[in-house]
Amino acid sequence: MLIKHKAGLLDSSALNMDRRRFIQVAGASMAVAGAGVFTMTSAQANGGNFRLNILHINDMHSRIQEISGSDATCSPTASEEGNCFGGAARLATAIRDRRAELEAEGAPVLTLDAGDQSQGTLFYTTYRGKAEIEMMNMIGFDGMTLGNHEFNHGPDELAAMLAEADFPIVAGNVRAPADHPLADLVKDHLILEVGGERVGILGVTTPDTAFLSSPGPVTFDDEIAHLNEAVGRLQAEGVNKIVLLSHVGFVRDQEIAAEVDGLSVIIGGHSHTLLSNTVEGTPDYATLIESPSGRAVPIVQAYAFSRYLGDLELNFDADGAVVSATGDTVLLDASFEPAADVEVRIAALAGPIEELIRTPVADISAPIDGSRESCRTMECEMGNTVTDAMLAEVANQDITIALTNGGGLRASLEEGTVTLGDVLTVLPFQNTLYTLRVPGSAIIAALEHGVNGIEEGAGRFPQVAGLRFNLDPSAAPNGGRVSDVEIRSGDEWMPIDPDATYGLVTNNFMAAGGDGYSMLSSEGTDGYDTAIDLAEVLARYITDNEPFAPVIDGRINQ
Repeated sequence: MLIKHKAGLLDSSALNMDRRRFIQVAGASMAVAGAGVFTMTSAQANGGNFRLNILHINDMHSRIQEISGSDATCSPTASEEGNCFGGAARLATAIRDRRAELEAEGAPVLTLDAGDQSQGTLFYTTYRGKAEIEMMNMIGFDGMTLGNHEFNHGPDELAAMLAEADFPIVAGNVRAPADHPLADLVKDHLILEVGGERVGILGVTTPDTAFLSSPGPVTFDDEIAHLNEAVGRLQAEGVNKIVLLSHVGFVRDQEIAAEVDGLSVIIGGHSHTLLSNTVEGTPDYATLIESPSGRAVPIVQAYAFSRYLGDLELNFDADGAVVSATGDTVLLDASFEPAADVEVRIAALAGPIEELIRTPVADISAPIDGSRESCRTMECEMGNTVTDAMLAEVANQDITIALTNGGGLRASLEEGTVTLGDVLTVLPFQNTLYTLRVPGSAIIAALEHGVNGIEEGAGRFPQVAGLRFNLDPSAAPNGGRVSDVEIRSGDEWMPIDPDATYGLVTNNFMAAGGDGYSMLSSEGTDGYDTAIDLAEVLARYITDNEPFAPVIDGRINQ
């Protein structure tokens, strides 16, 4: 097996070795010619070569306007200085220009999205996904799979969003009731005629959506079980070039490639992984995994938030084997001029919310790091800030511990004036402050559960206030990664008592068992939803402590 679960990535030396083990593929021999590039020689390869280019994005998260270096909405000043990235208008230029180049070469091209257009800015809060779909229509996408955040406002709202799409949505492991509009809007598979060839498109959405979002009666099949069956059906129809649009994360994509035979390529999302041949410390674009029959399956992903566009070229053998996968992720910086027609439409959509976005909240004297890399793996500044704010909000109650999920923190804040739009970008989910009483044993279990997905950058990673603990990531999951949990009592720290009951403040999502925190819903008592939005709590806290500066004070010791 080629997958290195602990790091969540393929070890580079192992990857190079394993590529060289890809032999006897369809009677051919394969040799590596550089990162993500390989060549094959066989009678079939010489007789039936087909080229397909794929332009792809994932995890746009409502970044319709251009973004800053911290993935928040870019300020007018930074925009004027050319320090912004992405946004729908810049993305439109990049895709349109590249598509025109490829079409001039006679090269077939598909434009695909691996999910999570939804949630992240006031555009989604205001328009419930329809603005994002309108941008995709203007750019011209050929297909999309569903991300977990597409379900944030329930299946009815999602159906209304998808009804606006001029392109098909494919997510075959998503099971909506037969009488629900989603049943007709979400396809099991697609077969597209591209450059005279039939190309199959499959899609999968993480089954974790059941507890990561609000899917209502919609259920999710196991990805590998579904794909083994779906690939077989496409092959029975004579389709041997099969693209998977996957919203399950880079680690799971590697497992899928190793266990499902017949996939040609995986276009991934969900884990916000940057695959690149130019950015140091990233997995290769493309990362190659050996299929059960010994073929190479390229996997690609393009980070998130419209910062990058994936540009992939595939060449196929006559029997559907991919014989080369070249390309890279392209940084959408100021060298890409935003498309004028898209900018005009964005301005119109932004009009009703522009004043709200720009309303000043407070000044902060230093940046607050809320990056995914920090808040899903360690104590982070935004985690401390938000949990301190939660405790401050309930200071007059018998609440001593705050717990929130790192995945609920979606951006950093830059030094200077923070606007309401900035705060809502950090905390976009409209989650509310929730108090309850929980036994110490359940708190320990919650912490252990929270750190068990650290290899994959899972969003359940715990950010805390009022307690501290030691974390050993080298220990096996559920094998005692968390130790020496202590509770603050005044100016002193006391070992947690598993048999005692503690007052806890969290968010309503986690209190209901979201992100797998079932111990909070099953063992918590005296639960109370304050109905106060966490974004409001954060805004009030930094205002009360203006000019605010974040701290790292040893809550999670590694």
